[in-house]
Amino acid sequence: MDDSVKEVEILLVEDNPTDAELCMRALKRNKMANQLVWVKDGAEALDFIFATGAYSSRNVCNGPKVILLDLQLPKVGGMEVLRRVKADERTHSIPVVILTSSKEDRDIAESYELGVNSYISKPVEFDAFAKVVAELGMYWLLVNRPPILK
Repeated sequence: MDDSVKEVEILLVEDNPTDAELCMRALKRNKMANQLVWVKDGAEALDFIFATGAYSSRNVCNGPKVILLDLQLPKVGGMEVLRRVKADERTHSIPVVILTSSKEDRDIAESYELGVNSYISKPVEFDAFAKVVAELGMYWLLVNRPPILK
């Protein structure tokens, strides 16, 4: 596996190709998509995060700076991905931002109970969606100070 996959800044977990493309386009426009990996389901996300399956050559401790996570995913749902990330001492400090169409109070409450760092409902309008994604990238990649993992 090449070095670009080892130095991931953003892991985008999104099964909808249109939403993923809009997200990546907004990040590219703001020069924040050079080290982005897009996975299309929860099982692939877990393989990437925990360096298993197709990603077994990765170092699990070299995780992304932020995970943008949809809730409605095939194979393994977003809540289960969040639960596993936050339950493992190797990954629990990776910021996870839920970026979903769900505005359900129970989804919001459960996400925070599991340790999500931010919960954002996807705006329907393209310009608003692009602005939210750009602001997310700016904050988590440039403003936020994560702990140094040992």
